Amino acid sequence: MKYLVTGGGGYFGSKLGLSLASDGADVCLFDLNISFACEDSDKTSKQSGALTSMKGDVSVLDDVLQACKDVDCIMHVASFGMSGRDMLNTSQIEAVNIQGTKNIIEACRKCGVTSLVYTSTTNVVFCGEPITNGDETLPYVPDEKHVDHYSRTKCIAEQAVLQANGYKVAGGKTLHTCAIRPAGIYGEGEQRHLPRIVNYIERGLFKFTYGSNNLVEFVHVDNLVQSHKLAALNLASTNPTAAGQPYFISDGQPVNNFEFFRPLVEGLGYTYPRMTLPVNIIYFFAFFIELIHGIIGRYIYNFQPFLTRAEVFKTGVTHYFKIDKAKKDLGYEPKSHDMLGVVRFFRQQGHGRSFHHKKYTTSNLLRDLALAAIVVIMLFSLLPVVTT
Repeated sequence: MKYLVTGGGGYFGSKLGLSLASDGADVCLFDLNISFACEDSDKTSKQSGALTSMKGDVSVLDDVLQACKDVDCIMHVASFGMSGRDMLNTSQIEAVNIQGTKNIIEACRKCGVTSLVYTSTTNVVFCGEPITNGDETLPYVPDEKHVDHYSRTKCIAEQAVLQANGYKVAGGKTLHTCAIRPAGIYGEGEQRHLPRIVNYIERGLFKFTYGSNNLVEFVHVDNLVQSHKLAALNLASTNPTAAGQPYFISDGQPVNNFEFFRPLVEGLGYTYPRMTLPVNIIYFFAFFIELIHGIIGRYIYNFQPFLTRAEVFKTGVTHYFKIDKAKKDLGYEPKSHDMLGVVRFFRQQGHGRSFHHKKYTTSNLLRDLALAAIVVIMLFSLLPVVTT
């Protein structure tokens, strides 16, 4: 089979592509930036298939059509707006997550692609209300209840992918689709969430936790790779039981979000915080940060928000799901992993108290106070003038 991996220049996309190539498949990594994937590929000598890359934009149909020629299966990993300030860039989120997915489906029809595995998110069914042992029968969150545009657009995109199952494609063949809903992804070399967490730890900002006794889930990148490969094999079989189906994927070990990162905090030589705050307080703080960013982030200073409301929900509210359906239909069996490899990776990169200790300096404080003062002044300037 020949695979196309959208978002192939990112952490998970490149890992997936390299694993497929090591199995002997022909793989094309498709992304706007493929440097990370190429660096990773250079370090790998186990691949036996053909691994190539193509620079292109998933939101541009012509780019997608060019990449999908002679492809049997698309691993649609590409997305935008998962965390940080990217979550507040609504136009880019919509372009990649909605238009990009529409382009992928259209390319399947025109290029005769018969299998499409979509990397979704648990947020399509979760928006802050606790979920314990949820399964795939849970309804989608209505558009108006999402607190972030990323989750809203991923929800729309997943439904479009699953509705495309059974479409007739070029050559008289049939398209089979499914959606993988991963928990929080971790692993050595992860580029999005873990560096941000380590940065907060080193700057002395990790002083408290919130949402005591909450349970969430994580998935090691190798387990997530396994789930996608199994899904692709199922869709290509004579009896594709995964066709038209969504699947929750995790390590199968619910854990308190902050306890999960304790080995990372202590492994880098820092003290795990003792203070625990109510989720409501942190949610209000995140709302205020988003308000500030909405006023000045686009034109004055596009700062990295400490937290967004969606991130508060994901880290502070219980939500975990059964993986029984993935085990039954796909043969998914997660392997056991821990954070020790992640700790070792960051220490090798020069992180940890023994190397250096970044501090939240006076200049940082003055900058943020000035920023807050500007926002307050702007807000008061918008208030109506009362005359007597």
